[in-house]
Parts: sequence; C-alpha cells; structure tokens
Amino acid sequence: MKAILTVHNLASDLATTIWTPVFVAIFLAIIAYAFWPRNKAAFDKAAHLPLREE
Repeated sequence: MKAILTVHNLASDLATTIWTPVFVAIFLAIIAYAFWPRNKAAFDKAAHLPLREE
C-alpha cells in the first residue's frame, strides 16, 4: 500500500512533533513557577485579598 503525502498530513505531523513538546514545556514552567518557594509569599498575599476588609 502506497502512503499518500498530503499537506494536511504534513501539517498534522509537524504540529504533533513540534508544538506538543513546546506546550508541555510551557506547562511545566508554569507549574515550576507556581511551586517555587520564593513565590510563596506573593501567592499567600494574593490568596488573602478577597478576605481583606478596607
């Protein structure tokens, strides 16, 4: 059986091989930023903003 190379197949393969790892890396960077110990004070302060009475 002969494989047919179309623009759609090429674009789909390109998107899968390039963009999936890029978005996974971005997601992991966001998770690392959120759990980095240095950012804890800023996140704690932001978490208490709705409870503050002014």
